[in-house]
Amino acid sequence: MSGDETDDYVLDDQIGFLLRLASQRHSVIFQRNVVGNLTPTQFSTLVRISERGGVSQNHLGRLAAMDVATIKGVVDRLKAKGLVQTRADLKDKRRMSISLTDAGHQMMDDLKRAGHKISALTLDPLSEAESQTLVTLLRKIS
Repeated sequence: MSGDETDDYVLDDQIGFLLRLASQRHSVIFQRNVVGNLTPTQFSTLVRISERGGVSQNHLGRLAAMDVATIKGVVDRLKAKGLVQTRADLKDKRRMSISLTDAGHQMMDDLKRAGHKISALTLDPLSEAESQTLVTLLRKIS
C-alpha cells in the first residue's frame, strides 16, 4: 500500500486521540480540585442553574449539553445531595422548575473558585495567548 494516505496516519497527530488525552488530564485535575464530591456533569448543572435561577429540566439539559435521560439522573442525584429542588413552574403547572437549595447557593462561590483553579491548572502548560486560542478554537468545533 505504498503511497496510500494510510501510510502517514500517526495516532499521536489525530485530533480525537489528542482531545481524549487532554480530557483525561482535565478529569484528573477536576477530581483533585472539585468541592462537594461532584461529577463534571453535576458541576455543570449546578453552575447553569445558578446562572439562570429556576429552569425547566428540558431547558436545563440543553443549557448543560445533556440529553433528557442524563439530565434527569443528574438532577435526581443533586436533589439527593440536597443541592437542588423542584417545584411546579409558576407559568406552566405541567412543568417542573429546578432551582438551587440554600445549600446549593452556599456552595456556588466555592464551586466557581474551584472551577477557575481547575481551568487554570488544565491550561497551565500553555501561555496566556495559547490558552485563549485553544478556547476560541474549541468553541468553533463544539
